[in-house]
Amino acid sequence: MTGSELKESETSTSGVVKNRLPNLTKVQMFMMTFGYFGTQVAFSMQTGSMGRIFQTIGADPNNLGFFFILPPLAGMIMQPLVGYFSDKTWLPKLGRRMPYLIGGSVVSFIVMLMLPNAGSLGFGFGSAAALWFGAVTVLFMDLAANVSQQPFKMIIPDMANETQSNSLWSMQNVWGSLGSLVAFVFPFLLTALGVANTAPRGEVPMSVKISFYASAIILALSAFFTIKNVKEYTPEEMAKYHNISAAEQNEKSSIVNVLKSVPKVFWLLGIVEFFVWFAIPYMWTYSTGALAENIWHVTDPSTAGYQAAGNWFGIVQAVYSIVAIIVGLFFARLTKKTRRPAYTVSMILGGIGFLMIAFGTTKLSSIIAFALFGVAWIALITIPFTILTNALDGKHDGIVLGLFNCFICIPQIVASSISFLILPALGGSMAHMFIVAAIAFFIAGFAIWMVRDEI
Repeated sequence: MTGSELKESETSTSGVVKNRLPNLTKVQMFMMTFGYFGTQVAFSMQTGSMGRIFQTIGADPNNLGFFFILPPLAGMIMQPLVGYFSDKTWLPKLGRRMPYLIGGSVVSFIVMLMLPNAGSLGFGFGSAAALWFGAVTVLFMDLAANVSQQPFKMIIPDMANETQSNSLWSMQNVWGSLGSLVAFVFPFLLTALGVANTAPRGEVPMSVKISFYASAIILALSAFFTIKNVKEYTPEEMAKYHNISAAEQNEKSSIVNVLKSVPKVFWLLGIVEFFVWFAIPYMWTYSTGALAENIWHVTDPSTAGYQAAGNWFGIVQAVYSIVAIIVGLFFARLTKKTRRPAYTVSMILGGIGFLMIAFGTTKLSSIIAFALFGVAWIALITIPFTILTNALDGKHDGIVLGLFNCFICIPQIVASSISFLILPALGGSMAHMFIVAAIAFFIAGFAIWMVRDEI
C-alpha cells in the first residue's frame, strides 16, 4: 500500500517548502476512513443519550451541565497524550496509531454495556449512587472514546498530501455522520418494532439499552476492520515522505517546545473553535428537554411525552446526519478559495437552526432546524482540520492534533460550567439555551476570516 513514488516538492504561499506524500488510492482512502463509522456510532449513542439518561435517573436539570464537563475534560487529557506517545510508537505488526485504537475500543466496548444500566442497579431515583455511577461510567467512556478516535485523525496528516487531505477529512466525517445516523435512529426503530420505550421511574428504557449494546458490537467490528486493513508508513517512509532528518526523528521534544513551533493558524483556529464548541454542549445537553418543552409541553422525564421527545431527538439528529453526509460530498471539493466562505455560510445557517429550536413549536420546525445544523456540523468538523493539517510539517503531527483538541474541550468545559448560571437566568427554559448557542455560532462564522488558508 505504500510503494508510490514521492512527488515533487511544493511551496506554500508562506514560502515554506513541503514535500508531497504519495497519492493514495481510492481503496486506501476507503480503508483509512470507513472505520470511523463505528467509533461515531458509539460516541453518538453516548452524546445523543446522555441528557436523556441522566434526567431519567434523576439528575436536576439545573445541574445537568456537570455531567457534560466530564467528556471534554477526558478529551483534553487523553488526546494530547495519545498524540505525544503515538508519535513515538512503532510496532511492526500494528503500526504507530493502531495500538491506541485497540486499547480505546476495548474499554469503550465494556463501558457501552454498562452506561445504560446506571438506573437499574437498585440505587434509587435521583440517588447520589446512581448519579455517581453514571458520571464515572461516562468519564471512562470518554477517556476510551478519545483514545479510539484519535488514530483516525492522526493517520490523515501522516499519510495524505495536501491535494487529498480535504477529501479524506470529508470522507471520514461522512462515514462519521453515517455512524451518528445509525446511533440516533436505533431507539426510534426499536420502539417501532415493539421494544419498550418506557421503564419504571429511574430506569433507562429497554430501547435505549439495546441500542447501546448494538453500538458496542458495531464499534468492535469497525475497529477490527481498520486494524486489519490500514497499513501505516514505516518510520523510514515517514522520514522520507515528510523530509525528516535522522536527527529530527530521534529528537526528544517536549510538549512546550512543540507548542512553540506550531504554525500561527493553530492559535487562530483555536479562537474560532472556542465559539463553536461553546455552543455544541448545549445542543447535546438540552435538545431533548427543549423539544419536550416546546412540542410536547412536558418537563417530567418519567412521562411518555418526554421519552417520545427523546426518541424524536434521535430522529432530528438523524436528519442532521443525513444532511451532513450529503453536504460532505460537496465539501470534498472545497479549495482554499471556497473553504472560508463555505464555513461562514454554514455557521450562519447553523445559528438560524438553533434559533428555530429555541422558538419552534412543531416537529416540522425542528426538522428544518436540525437540517440547518447538519450543514454547520460537517463544516465545523471538516474545514478547520483541513486548514490545520495542510499547515503541519509531519514532525509532530500527532501531538499537535492532540493539543488542538484542547481548543475543542476547553470551551465545552466553560460552557457546561457556566450553564448553572445561564439556565436559571433564562427562566429555567432549556429551549432558551439555544439562543446563546446561536450567538456563539454567528461569532465563529465570522472569526474564520482571521485564519489564512494557504494551501
